[in-house]
Amino acid sequence: MRLGVAEPAEVGHIAFLKSVGPNATLVADDFEKVIRSLKAELTGEIHVAGPVLAQSLTEAGLIDEYQLYLRPVVLGGGTPFFAGPRPPLHLVASDLIASDLIRLTYVPA
Repeated sequence: MRLGVAEPAEVGHIAFLKSVGPNATLVADDFEKVIRSLKAELTGEIHVAGPVLAQSLTEAGLIDEYQLYLRPVVLGGGTPFFAGPRPPLHLVASDLIASDLIRLTYVPA
């Protein structure tokens, strides 16, 4: 499972949603069980986004790769990317996507 920008198979855990699009799975209950099942059944990548879901999946050991996209912007606040303590990570790649955008790829250390 890769944490990054949502593309091929999206997984969302939002309490107020009743339905999602054709390439998404809405998880209302035991998301760890659902994610483990998806990882076993699917080939390719599963993308997730959001610090709370990411933290839960990190704690469950379900994220194989983190992709962080950096575009320098000054903000006054917001939700930290890691909702809890930052997991130990190892940088495995950095790619210049555009003149003002870089992708950093990490794996759990």
